[in-house]
Amino acid sequence: MHTKQRTRWAALGAVFGAGVAAVVVAALGAFATTGDAARKAAPVNTSPPTISGTPEEGKTLQANRGQWSGNPTDYNYYWLRCDKTGGSCATINGAGGSRSYKLTSADVGNTVRFRTKATNGSGSTNATSVPTAVITKAAPTPTPPPANGCPPGNPPDQVSQMSLPARLIVDQFQAQPSPVTGGTQSFVFRVHVTSTCGGPVQGAIVYATPTPFNQFDETQSNSGSDGWASLTFSRQANFPVNGKQQILAMFVRASKPGESTLAGITGFRLVNVPVNLHG
Repeated sequence: MHTKQRTRWAALGAVFGAGVAAVVVAALGAFATTGDAARKAAPVNTSPPTISGTPEEGKTLQANRGQWSGNPTDYNYYWLRCDKTGGSCATINGAGGSRSYKLTSADVGNTVRFRTKATNGSGSTNATSVPTAVITKAAPTPTPPPANGCPPGNPPDQVSQMSLPARLIVDQFQAQPSPVTGGTQSFVFRVHVTSTCGGPVQGAIVYATPTPFNQFDETQSNSGSDGWASLTFSRQANFPVNGKQQILAMFVRASKPGESTLAGITGFRLVNVPVNLHG
């Protein structure tokens, strides 16, 4: 206590008595002690830090430092790599000082926490977030198709990996038996599918429709790894259309599953199967 204050309390003791002065001095001392303690309290975390973002390799996490009392004057930030349960944590080198963190391959299979260190004139306090979910490996980036719409790799060309401007082509066909006769009840029609990419196409949906209608049923099949599709047709009441019929016209389409049979990379061809009603 300053000399002037002591002089004043001495004068007060002379007027009111030494006992009163002692009580007042003790009370003021208690107030001073309480004020000093308040000023010396380190920051207190009232709401813990949090993390937002997708726990996946290559994604960036964002952190909130949390809520604090005690008037912190400085904050320091740390990212921690922990095991799957959020324990055994270690500070991630090079990630301190920022409230954002880009996940790396080293984080895959682990969890991540964020820690805030709040400081004022009386000390520092740490608070740590709950762990993220286990970090997963980044999903593979699909390879875009080449500009010509052709799939990568060697034949057979997978129709699922083809796109415009590539187009399917029906380049060969075979009827078994051939010719179709007046006694034929069913026949197998084989169609070969290639494309502007040059190789046989696997997985194309091949449709064939005999015309005029109601001679043989309409059917479809998928092309195999050799590009061939086999379609079996059963005879219907309108075959033959007359006693002079010499051909069975077949409208053939090869298309990509999920696309319109009249659009996309679909290929068309009108072919003729020989008919010999007297054979």
